[in-house]
Amino acid sequence: MKLTSKLFAIAVCPLITGVSFGQGSQDAEKPNVIIIYADDQGAIDLNCYGAKDLVTPNMDKLVTSGIKFTQFYGAPICSPSRAGLLTGKTPQRAGVPSNVGPLNGMPTEQYTVAEMFKDAGYKTAHIGKWHLGHTEDRLPNAQGFDYSFGHHGGCIDNYSHFFFWAGPNRHDLYRNGEEVYYPGQYFPDLMVKEASAFIEENKAAPFFMYYAMNTPHYPYQGYEKWLDYYREKGVEYPRDLYAAFISTMDEKVGELIQKLDELGLRENTIIVFQSDNGYSTEERAHFGGGNAGVLRGSKFSLFEGGIRVPAAISWPGKLKSEEVRDQIAVNADWMPTLAELCGINLNGDDLDGKSLVPVIDNENQESFHNQFCWKNGKHWASRKGNWKLLGNPMIEHFKFEAKDSLFLVNLTEDPGEMTNQVNQFPEKVKELKAQYEKWLLRNQ
Repeated sequence: MKLTSKLFAIAVCPLITGVSFGQGSQDAEKPNVIIIYADDQGAIDLNCYGAKDLVTPNMDKLVTSGIKFTQFYGAPICSPSRAGLLTGKTPQRAGVPSNVGPLNGMPTEQYTVAEMFKDAGYKTAHIGKWHLGHTEDRLPNAQGFDYSFGHHGGCIDNYSHFFFWAGPNRHDLYRNGEEVYYPGQYFPDLMVKEASAFIEENKAAPFFMYYAMNTPHYPYQGYEKWLDYYREKGVEYPRDLYAAFISTMDEKVGELIQKLDELGLRENTIIVFQSDNGYSTEERAHFGGGNAGVLRGSKFSLFEGGIRVPAAISWPGKLKSEEVRDQIAVNADWMPTLAELCGINLNGDDLDGKSLVPVIDNENQESFHNQFCWKNGKHWASRKGNWKLLGNPMIEHFKFEAKDSLFLVNLTEDPGEMTNQVNQFPEKVKELKAQYEKWLLRNQ
């Protein structure tokens, strides 16, 4: 058992009227929570975010049924983004500054959102991708999840369930740490099946589920019907492959929500939806397919296209619907936000995330992250208000000149981050660099 100084208790949720989580109330009164975490989904790769060539009715309905965020940030790559989500901290403070391998991962001492819910009486499940460590003390069951099904590494073939990079002899599919075999069965289907069984089993008790999809991360393996559809529509390669996988993913999201509807649980279930980082331009992703609109950059990059992601929260009848929030927010915010919505007394003094409940409740609430920093290897970014300074900027398949080793932009005037204003605003460069250096001292 992990030791923690944080105190947890069930309390009355201040935002929601008519719902009491005090002593003697039934477990059914506590809301269920599902975090749907997409993998390498581009910043505008939903119709409700601006895509004109995709079929995504289920994800669009989910996003528009709640609060949609337009300046929401993950991390530039998979493992750090997941660590930030699960701990409420920056990836650096969560102990996962880069993607993990077989022998490293998120330290077991980190207190996770799953442990928070478990301590509050919830049943907890991880379904899907993990990518936060392979050793026993870093697997989902050691990080607060009662139940776990999925792959431990970063990506698998969806039919053989073998790791997509090293192989072909590394099978990667586990249930509660024990290897299981379902050769030929489509992994997104297996995810829905496992999640549905967990929901069915725990329908009378509150549950928390981390539904970590491996889509649309490569290998692009969407349904043939969707591939045919996009090709008939004239969508060009590699967008056709990516789009087919997105629409297949949309079907799976719809099936998961349908299960909640069938059991009468949707009204009492909070659903968070978010992508971990921007779309991939790696070779195995056919050098692209995703879309970030006017935003520059993609996965790995600290330009907006690499870290700004689609994100929303929905709780029918309890939270507002069809609302948009432009405030800056980050994935570390979900842990304290869900704690407040679920009436869990969380001492968040050591967290970097802030509860978004005031933002959700009031479109005019100021952002709690007017200042924020990111780091990925030697690359870093420092933002304050609309100004952003990038250090050693990178974009895959593009080489920056030495004069652009510091790259200053005003995101209001230049959302595509195309014009470097370092020479025009030297004092702003100095200010943002000092902000990053101060941040770095706390996050090393």
